[in-house]
Amino acid sequence: MKIDMESLSNQLPDFDDHETARAWFKNKFDDRFSLKNSENDNGKKVHYYHIIKNPETYKLYMESFSKPVKHEITEMETLESYSTVEITEDGDISLTL
Repeated sequence: MKIDMESLSNQLPDFDDHETARAWFKNKFDDRFSLKNSENDNGKKVHYYHIIKNPETYKLYMESFSKPVKHEITEMETLESYSTVEITEDGDISLTL
């Protein structure tokens, strides 16, 4: 699945909150949109998601974290297998292109 993140960034509507933004991405990417972490940043909750572009490579990368070995990324394909989406509680979006 080829995902043009710049084009996606240009299509983003204005969201009122995290839930509305999350639903929009989930509708668009289904199981290729995955929550990775949530944290408070300066009193505002931020949710970090991955849009999975290459499931096979991404799965190998994620599985590598369960092994007690040093993690070394030797190919750009690994980093290109996903993009990160940050969604704040009030619907602000930040994408890695």
